[in-house]
Amino acid sequence: MREPATPDSSGYLPRRGAEQKVCGLNAARGAFAARPDELRKVYLNESRIGTLREILAFCVSKRLGYRVVDDAELERITGSSHHEGVCLVMLPPAQLSLSDLLARLPAQQPVRLLWLDGVGNPHNLGAVLRSAAHFGVSAVLLPPDSELGLSAAAARIAEGGAEYVPLVYADGEVDGDSEAAQTQALAQLAAAGFKTLATLPKGAPSIYAAELPERALFVFGAEGDGMQRAMIDRCDARISIPGSGKVESLNIATAVAVVLAEHWRQHAVK
Repeated sequence: MREPATPDSSGYLPRRGAEQKVCGLNAARGAFAARPDELRKVYLNESRIGTLREILAFCVSKRLGYRVVDDAELERITGSSHHEGVCLVMLPPAQLSLSDLLARLPAQQPVRLLWLDGVGNPHNLGAVLRSAAHFGVSAVLLPPDSELGLSAAAARIAEGGAEYVPLVYADGEVDGDSEAAQTQALAQLAAAGFKTLATLPKGAPSIYAAELPERALFVFGAEGDGMQRAMIDRCDARISIPGSGKVESLNIATAVAVVLAEHWRQHAVK
């Protein structure tokens, strides 16, 4: 078996790497429940044998390898001290194109999509995926030139949510031209009935005063740098989350949760 792909110092895995590491108890359980046939190997602490007996029984039945290791070895394998006693090595989820995603979305139900513009922190991505799964987001879209992928850290922090919210790269059919690909992707979404809303820290109407569209693409910028001006200009509308003003803004995961909660309140899927 190939050696597992190793995250770099930022916690990233290659965007379309050969294998994926999933560490963290809830993340590992969620990945196994969703994609058992993609499991390739298991590393775990002795203390997790009873908790993960179903996964170990599956390994025995399929003749897959598993190893009981100590904390130091598991930290070396995962590149993190936050492994929670388990690491699964799996084939990565199937990569959806934007066209594939749009073809499988329900036509008669509210749909929520997220677009992360310039977000690069895997911990933020994991927290966003957890909120996105809770509120039934159909996908998280990333710009064509994004190198962000589902790292072990992101999957762990998502607490299993990463299995229900695919990452979709808005590559389109335009090779080597990120701006053109992004424009094409937004045009595809508009043709599919989506309204694009830029979520800004200030200077935009309150989300609580807005009539949110049923098919909504919410765009969030990176903390610190914010959203690119060109992306703001491409959006159909702008919204903000009102507050006391004592801090500049919410972190992205909290902002995502607030916005999605309001969309759910207005357009709950029955």
